Amino acid sequence: MESKINLLDELSCGEDARAEQALSQLGDLGPELLEPLRLRLSNPEPEVRWWAVRALAEINDERVPGLLVTALADPDQGVRWCAGLALRMHPSPQAAPALLELLPDGDALTRRLAGDGLVAIGSSVVLQLIGVMADGEHLARLEAVRALAKIGDERTIPTLFEALDDPSALIEYWASEGLEKMGVGMVFYKPE
Repeated sequence: MESKINLLDELSCGEDARAEQALSQLGDLGPELLEPLRLRLSNPEPEVRWWAVRALAEINDERVPGLLVTALADPDQGVRWCAGLALRMHPSPQAAPALLELLPDGDALTRRLAGDGLVAIGSSVVLQLIGVMADGEHLARLEAVRALAKIGDERTIPTLFEALDDPSALIEYWASEGLEKMGVGMVFYKPE
């Protein structure tokens, strides 16, 4: 196996096929790469930072979500998107505050990735999402109701019922989907 420094350099060689090949070998090294990858998160080149985030996504270690949260604030949108996608694979309550902050973002993909990250975290973010439904702006509320619908926690039932009367057809849709997922509001009758 090549040295880890050579493999890390391959990540930013400018050729995606070579970078992916290096990535497949880096995964075997795991946690010992965290520090070199953390340093690459502050590299001036967005491509270097993007590949560092992409490599972090392949490492199973409790420190990875914190590094990915750092990348959510990267100045490059592509790096932020990569971090959002990676956080779906590394759900951690420690990422929840940063993901919640992205729910009102002006970019639809950023909002969706943040919502998906919150769905991956699951029930531990339900109360915060209910708070967004109560006080958030429209875009944040839309992503929050979608996340609540996908999580399917029974504590959301009153909030989802209230959202059925929302003027937004999309919020109403996701509220209905969430209630249906939990089997709430369905009427059962005995066939004759």
